[in-house]
Amino acid sequence: MDSRLLDLLVCPVCKGPLDYDRPAQELICPRDRLAFPVRDGIPVMLVEQARDQDLSRDSPANSPPASPPGEPTQSRGA
Repeated sequence: MDSRLLDLLVCPVCKGPLDYDRPAQELICPRDRLAFPVRDGIPVMLVEQARDQDLSRDSPANSPPASPPGEPTQSRGA
């Protein structure tokens, strides 16, 4: 990503500076903990498209709900 473009872009939520995560191809707002994707070199600065860093991909919040104690778990094949 062009460093001049990065200097101009700000978070659409808080208007704060963004950090570029080259391996993940994301612009990160450290204040709001949002990660905006960069697709084909173009930053997608839509809040609806941003990833919330507090909800990581491996967190329990993104896992299927656990069965309450004492109830059998359902298998996917059933």
